[in-house]
Amino acid sequence: MLPRMFGGSDAGNGERWLVIALFLYVLLVSVWPLGQVFLTAFQPGDDGRPLGLMADTLTARATGRALKNTLVVSLGSVAISVGLGVALALTVGLLRMRARAALTFLILMPLIIPSQTMALSWIELFGSNSPVLRPLGLAPQGANPIYSSGGIALVMGIEHMPLVFIAIRAALSGLPADLVEAARIAAIPYPRILRSIILPILAPSILAGGLLAFTAAVGNFGVPALLGIPARVPVLTTLIYQRLNGFGPEAAGQVAVLAILLTLIAVAALLLRSLLTRQLRMPMSGSGRAFVAEHAAPGWAQVTIWAVVLMIAVLPLAALTMTSFLPAVGVAFSATNVSLAQYQAVLGNDAVLRAFANSLWLSGLCAAICVLVAVPYAYLAAHRPGPLLAAIDLMVEAPWVVPGTVVALAMILAFLQPIMGVSIYGTAAIIVLAYLARFLPLVLRPVTAAAQLHDPAQDEAARIIGAGLLRRLGQIFAPAVIASTVGGAILIMMTAMNELTLSALLWSTGNETIGVMVFSLQYEGNSTAAAAVSVLSTLLLFAICGLAQLLSRHLPGNALPWQNG
Repeated sequence: MLPRMFGGSDAGNGERWLVIALFLYVLLVSVWPLGQVFLTAFQPGDDGRPLGLMADTLTARATGRALKNTLVVSLGSVAISVGLGVALALTVGLLRMRARAALTFLILMPLIIPSQTMALSWIELFGSNSPVLRPLGLAPQGANPIYSSGGIALVMGIEHMPLVFIAIRAALSGLPADLVEAARIAAIPYPRILRSIILPILAPSILAGGLLAFTAAVGNFGVPALLGIPARVPVLTTLIYQRLNGFGPEAAGQVAVLAILLTLIAVAALLLRSLLTRQLRMPMSGSGRAFVAEHAAPGWAQVTIWAVVLMIAVLPLAALTMTSFLPAVGVAFSATNVSLAQYQAVLGNDAVLRAFANSLWLSGLCAAICVLVAVPYAYLAAHRPGPLLAAIDLMVEAPWVVPGTVVALAMILAFLQPIMGVSIYGTAAIIVLAYLARFLPLVLRPVTAAAQLHDPAQDEAARIIGAGLLRRLGQIFAPAVIASTVGGAILIMMTAMNELTLSALLWSTGNETIGVMVFSLQYEGNSTAAAAVSVLSTLLLFAICGLAQLLSRHLPGNALPWQNG
């Protein structure tokens, strides 16, 4: 039975046991914790009614308000993401621009910067003491307008805009040049070519990017937490956080129902994306030549695009950086007030230093374990595919598809009680498990794709001469996928090091992370210290990118995520 499930009766015992080990690993780390959310949510109510807990939670006024706010701010953010993403992608993709590489990097930067840093940047930009707007006489008076539903939608829309931009740029790279050239030969005006030819071809990618941005917005925690909680604009992610933070495990049943509601919205958006993109996909024919931008953008257009990009990517970070040099909250920025006091304070704070150390080793450990799982899985998927591996593939994807808040809650429910006398709740181990479940696809997908290009004849030749499984994995297969492995590991480190959604619900004293520290300092009203920690974490992120770039000379081409394409 096992060989048939594995995909062939000639599979070696080592490979059979390896696939079983991978199945049990994914079952423990991903499936079992998520299953606890569903088991908890479907409990009877206090009066014994079947599904009473779910009925009571879904009909509660707080749930309805949070659901409404979630949909409103998410749809608003999608409108901003799609509008900006389409405009920027079309301009950069269809016209020749000066310093195109630098411009593209700045457009993608909101996706690289953590949510909490993005939120803090916009808070400082639009505050009454804004170091950027106040000298120009443009700083708003009174309450900060970013603390609102519109502010949440704006920041999330800009943060998720690169998802739309990437989807459209990928479609533009495959745009047949024949269609555009034929239209130009027929003297069709360029605006009509754009409207009647290019945009219909790009429609599936625009829709896919928009729905992906909606899914990201629904599961976003950092922006709604820092902007929505002070403004009393609860969404589902922050309601889950506040219920657990306020009532602890006693609220597990209610928040499990909220988590399922959040998951259903995200999964529905992803299924709709898959369905509509298949329906709208247009078959392309022609010479196979991809469209290449030939016409330079007019000077006014280049100035406008650069101004917009600098405004959304650089100006908020500039405001955050300038705020970090102020000695205290409420002090106006000026040459005489510039100080390193906040940096001295945070670098002398044991909790901050511990948060940086924790984030580094937690993300590094997560990346290392994920690599150890991804490489053998990719080997088996390429050389010994079968039903059990297909099941593992679906199980791996689940914690990435559902919002991070749901994954964190799943870990709490699964490991709240001791297992075989050992409890990991309230320890760093539960954060590691959450990271492993959430971020495994970041390395698994590129390594699996690279494995499909590996020549199976090399593995068969090694098998014939008696090479064991570990030797074939370590000496033949792993070197062939090293570029994708390194790229995925670095992507995991960059993502996990500054994440907040998981850590906000799982951290404990002594196990703080950078994201938790930034959130805590801002929540306490110490925005200048929060700004300093955010700037330091951003510099650390760029330093890791720079170090990886230096090391890339010793790796195959395109080893790093930003080198692709």
